[in-house]
Amino acid sequence: MITREEIANVLDQPVYDGDGNKIGDAKHVFFDDMTGRPEWVSVKTGMFGGAESFVPIRDAAMVQDHLEVPYGKDQVKGAPSVDVDAGGHLSETEEHRLYDYYGINWDSVLSEAERTDDGRSAAGTGTAGTAGAAGAAGAAGLAGTAGAAGTAGGRTGREDAMRREGMRGDEAMTRSEEQMRIGVERHESGRARLRKYVVTEEVQQTVPVTHEEVRVVREPITDANRDEALAGPEISEAEHEVTLHAERAVVETETVPVERVRMTTEELTENETVRGQVRKERIEAETESFTEGETKHPRDDKRRGGK
Repeated sequence: MITREEIANVLDQPVYDGDGNKIGDAKHVFFDDMTGRPEWVSVKTGMFGGAESFVPIRDAAMVQDHLEVPYGKDQVKGAPSVDVDAGGHLSETEEHRLYDYYGINWDSVLSEAERTDDGRSAAGTGTAGTAGAAGAAGAAGLAGTAGAAGTAGGRTGREDAMRREGMRGDEAMTRSEEQMRIGVERHESGRARLRKYVVTEEVQQTVPVTHEEVRVVREPITDANRDEALAGPEISEAEHEVTLHAERAVVETETVPVERVRMTTEELTENETVRGQVRKERIEAETESFTEGETKHPRDDKRRGGK
């Protein structure tokens, strides 16, 4: 169980579920108005936005440098949304809805608050209001500002609205506002690969080829060739054969390297406009006028923090 002394170590620390999955960062801790113990922690789950989910802190524990809760990441992110902007508190309806979502028995919470309240009364720390049991689980106050339930003067159970952090004994308020912090995250935007495949192309090239043809040469009989012409029989049949030759184109292929291809990446910087919403607190004063002779007890003074 997280104690009041450990709150400073909880805020802005990572929050993990029991399986080691990071859920987000702890932003606020809400106290039980009657028991004065930490009851809820709001976890910022959005990276740029203000999405916060409420988680019971009663069974949470600080483990080294992070807060560990016994609920799954998806369960926490799916918790009912709660609007605490206007008053910095959880209403009875909202807290009841959260208890039901996390499977926490409402009657056990009520009984625990009653026992704690009775113990405080017996120890002299304040008298519980007569209707304390009825409102025991009514609202949880933001860390550092939880009102004491059942104080003298008739506060019954938990108040229906809680003062926001910064309402101190010197009657001053601290005005806060959100600032947008822009970051960048690196993610995969695509993939590129080199793929080698084979295609067949038709190639045409002209080469010279030669061939032999027969040409008949007739020579007249002269004194120079007369002897050779009369060497054979006078009249006979004969034949003479000549072998002809021709060239033809022969195609062969040879694999040779022609180039090297590789891929590199280069980073290009371009401007991107990011828009978001931030919340700012506004403080205004409210005064009341009294008729002559009318008095007002200091405990009934009204102060209101407006947006």
